This record gives sequence, structure tokens and C-alpha cells, in this order.
Amino acid sequence: MTNTANDPSDDATRRREERIACLAEFMREERFATLRRAVSMRTGYMTVLAENTFHGQNAAALIRHCEAFGVQRMHTVESCCKFEPSAAVVRGTDRWVDVVRHASTEEAVAALRGAGYRIVATTPHREDTTPETFDVGAGPFALVFGTEHAGISEGIVAAADEFLRIPMCGMVESLNVSASAAILIYQLAERVRSTVGEWRLTEEERTEVLYRWMRTSVADAAAILHRRFGDPL
Repeated sequence: MTNTANDPSDDATRRREERIACLAEFMREERFATLRRAVSMRTGYMTVLAENTFHGQNAAALIRHCEAFGVQRMHTVESCCKFEPSAAVVRGTDRWVDVVRHASTEEAVAALRGAGYRIVATTPHREDTTPETFDVGAGPFALVFGTEHAGISEGIVAAADEFLRIPMCGMVESLNVSASAAILIYQLAERVRSTVGEWRLTEEERTEVLYRWMRTSVADAAAILHRRFGDPL
């Protein structure tokens, strides 16, 4: 039997919980409840990879979609351009979503595979699966969205485990990246929550995320924690 009495991760979680309780004293009860509710609905089972998104409005929209539908982490490939969300569109939601930046598609794919994710490329040009038929229960997955004009790269086409398309019944062949992302993230996040057992962040992850959120929400949080616990400024 493994002895977890002195598990460093347990100690770290307890320290975070103490600091969360401290910072909660400087926050309205309703605000604290909102943060706890939001973190309880966060998932790491699915994630998003944005490949060379060059319009700031689309970058911001991707972050807002992830935040709205509970996807805690998204990844970017920035081999051709920086991922720079428009401040006027993102409106602070980037405080609540973790963005992991990669220098190349190969680096991003390797990192996601190493973390156990399936690579699911979104494209209207492959007859693979739709939001209704995609098997969300087959394991964690990363939705890949390509550039605004060219779509997914050849590197993603070669690396993808599956392809996902949104069926169209009109004359339009495809939607822009923001609209496509909103539809797919919403539908798949809802299906994950209704059919996958372990979709939530772990308790340790939820504590860590809540702690970081509260540090950004409470004025002078670093000074407060320094006075109370001696944490470095």
C-alpha cells in the first residue's frame, strides 16, 4: 500500500486551500461563490489548439468560447504569427483560461500526445465525424482549428487521429473559425459532461486554478499573503 501521509502534492493543496480561505476574506461572498461554481465546471478532458490564428478578434473569440463552455486550457501554434487576442473582444476572459503557446505544429502535437490527447482536426473537407457522431468517450481530445484562410496545415492533416466537420445544408461550404469553434466547443463540451465520467479537473487542479483566479481577483493579493503567511512578494 502506498503511503500518502506525506505526499508533497497533498501539502501543496492544503497550502493553496489556506490561502484561498485567506483571500476569500477580502472578496464578496457572491463573487467567491461564482468563482467556485465556475471552477467546479472546468474540464481538462478536452482542449483546443489554434494554429496560427492571426486575427485578434478570432483569437479573443476562441478564448471566450473556451471560458464560456468550461474548457480550462487551450494551446496555440505561433510559427507564422503571434496569438494576440483583441482586448476589446476578449474583455478580461483571458484571466480565466490557461493559454499554452508552442513554436511549431510539431511541438504542439508532441505535447498534446504526451498528455494523452487525441488530435482531432476540424475541416469541412473530410468525411469523418460530425459533432453528433464523434466518440467523446474514446479518450481526451484536442480540437484543432486552422488559420482563417488556409485552414489546418499539412502537418495537422498528417498527425490527426480523426477529422471533424460541421454538416451544412445550404450553399455555404464552411463557417469562419470563430463560428465553427463556438458550435463545436459548445456541443462537444455538453456531450462530454453528459457521457464521460471523469470530465472534471482533479481536486488538486481545481484548487490550483481557484487559487490563481483569486490572486488576480483580490487587490494586493501578494501583499496580503506576504503579511499572513510570509509568502514572497
